[in-house]
Amino acid sequence: MHVGLVGLGKMGFNMRERLRGAGIEVTGYDRNADVTDVADLAALVAAVPAPRLIWVMVPSGDITDSVIRELASHMEPGDLIVDGGNSRFTEDQRHHTQLDEKNIGFMDVGVSGGVWGLKNGYGLMAGGSAEHVEWAMPLLDALRPEGDRADSFVHVGAVGAGHYAKMVHNGIEYGLMQAYAEGYELLAKKEIITDLPGTFRAWQKGTVVRSWLLDLMVKALDEDPGLESIGDYVEDSGEGRWTVEEAIANAVPAPAITAALFARFSSREDNSPAMKMVSALRHQFGGHATKPAGS
Repeated sequence: MHVGLVGLGKMGFNMRERLRGAGIEVTGYDRNADVTDVADLAALVAAVPAPRLIWVMVPSGDITDSVIRELASHMEPGDLIVDGGNSRFTEDQRHHTQLDEKNIGFMDVGVSGGVWGLKNGYGLMAGGSAEHVEWAMPLLDALRPEGDRADSFVHVGAVGAGHYAKMVHNGIEYGLMQAYAEGYELLAKKEIITDLPGTFRAWQKGTVVRSWLLDLMVKALDEDPGLESIGDYVEDSGEGRWTVEEAIANAVPAPAITAALFARFSSREDNSPAMKMVSALRHQFGGHATKPAGS
């Protein structure tokens, strides 16, 4: 199998390596000349034999729009574009309609795993037709962790469903990180707690709050016990806002996710140990940039 991959940032680069390690031929394109395999999108399409499967792994919004539009100008009927970035589900439906007019298929895949996906594999949530999912399954199986497919992959539904599921996943992630971070700040405030990193380490096995996020929290504290190098400014990448908007639109109460989103807004004004931890966790799992302390 030979596929194209657009976008060789942290996750895209690691995905190319994981696919190649599974025996799948990958031609990648990125504007960064140091990592790209071809000069431009036209050369990428030309390098992949028809019918083509091109996986797009670029930031959501205008960049995804422009990449899909340019790819479509070079591709042929019967080809397939997969958006593996963090696009909003309504954008997927629009892209599907635009590409369908050219008889080019479209599929969206929510991807979770961050910078650890190369080693550990990715959790995958697909939206699209059964035919397109079956076509892409060798890639999906190569990207996900070993073991039962149902433990790390789901065909959620029609186009847009994969990114909708990933949006809610990230909303939940906001709430989980905020809870861990607030617990961290409370423990850090209390003088009777003399081993703060050890407290979290002791929660890693046997407790009901053990998780990979907790493991990353311990790792962050090992690297910087007081989080002295990290500022408390925390970005939000879009999915949390969209989750809250969908909760409002569907009259679903989501107080924890909403409060976690608002806490990120407040981090841009106040000095907060809790938000330092949220920033540290985002860096640990996703490689998201942190702002230096005092910035």
